[in-house]
Amino acid sequence: MKSSASRSLLLGLAMAAVLPAAETPAAKPAEAAETPKTEANPELEAKRKEQETLATENKLEAERLTKETNALRAEITRLKMERELLTEKQAYESAKRQAALRQELAKLDAEKDRYAQEGEVARAKAEKLANELKAVQTEATIEITRLQNEITRIETSDKRDDYADFKPVYLKNPLREDGTLVISDRRIPLNGMITPATADFITSRIQYWNNKDRELPIFIVIDASPGGSVMAGYRILKAMESSDAPVHVVVKSFAASMAAGITTLAQESYAYPNAVILHHQISSMAFGQLNLTQQREFHEESQRWWVRLGTPVAKKMGISAEDFIKQMYAKSSSGDWSEFATEAQKLKWVNHIVEGIDETSVIKDPDSAPAPSATPVRPSALVEEIDTNGKPFAWLPRLDPKDVYFLYNPDGYYRMR
Repeated sequence: MKSSASRSLLLGLAMAAVLPAAETPAAKPAEAAETPKTEANPELEAKRKEQETLATENKLEAERLTKETNALRAEITRLKMERELLTEKQAYESAKRQAALRQELAKLDAEKDRYAQEGEVARAKAEKLANELKAVQTEATIEITRLQNEITRIETSDKRDDYADFKPVYLKNPLREDGTLVISDRRIPLNGMITPATADFITSRIQYWNNKDRELPIFIVIDASPGGSVMAGYRILKAMESSDAPVHVVVKSFAASMAAGITTLAQESYAYPNAVILHHQISSMAFGQLNLTQQREFHEESQRWWVRLGTPVAKKMGISAEDFIKQMYAKSSSGDWSEFATEAQKLKWVNHIVEGIDETSVIKDPDSAPAPSATPVRPSALVEEIDTNGKPFAWLPRLDPKDVYFLYNPDGYYRMR
């Protein structure tokens, strides 16, 4: 293609150069005829011939170029027609696809309309069923509510019957003139063995009732207690002493050893006439092999505790600690000095004798089932067992170091491991 284009360019240049020269002899044939015949010039003749040859070649090349150009034009025309044909085909196919797509869309729209109509019907049915269900549920709810209200009314009535119509009575001076002691719900029970758990139970409640009111009395009510740990009892005494609210101790049946010390050293104490209060020395409950030095050290430890606990009791009685011990053994060879409350009052072991106790905090029927959360946590009771001789007994909890038991235990029911 490059060689053909070059030849075409040369042919064009040659034709441009030759044509004016060729026109000259044709334009003036007369002059040529009139020109006198001269002698032929071989060089000029050669150039002329070469010129004629080039003109002929140029003409042939022009003819060939025209032929080739015509072929190219035909090819271009053919290609244009093919392109137009392809464009028409593509337009036709596109029109077919669009027609098919419109047909499919129309079909989908029709199906969508059908589904929409079916959905409307289904929704209408569902709403109808829902309304019917709501009506049934409403009727059931009304009936259930009526029954529940009836049950609640009956239960409330029954629960109300479990409670008295009175509220606890709070008196700064709880002892009435008729000799009746009025106890409010600011009461703390102290029964059974005095252990560290007992001290936790009592001291935390003394603090609680102080934080509720620091003027109204708090009552420690002893039904029966044989005493127990001196450390635990001492914690209770110190909590009583440091309490802003006065702490009153009430003995209904029996208070011995540490429990008797708590009663006697209380700011105010009360007892039924036939309640028994028992004082004695700290008695050893150590078991196992102890050498003489260990026995002496244990005795000295117990003696130091007795000075701290026995001396305040003797001081309240108006006697010395030594006289207190002498009178114990004068009353009993075992040193267990017990008195009914009427005699204990004369000894200043208890302040007041009461003929009756009004427990105003008991406002719920004791036979009704208590709510689990309403039952206060009590110190765990000792587990009773039977020994090889068939005698019942209970193991005492382990004492902390330096602690001793201040306990009334004449029959050996309480035992140490």
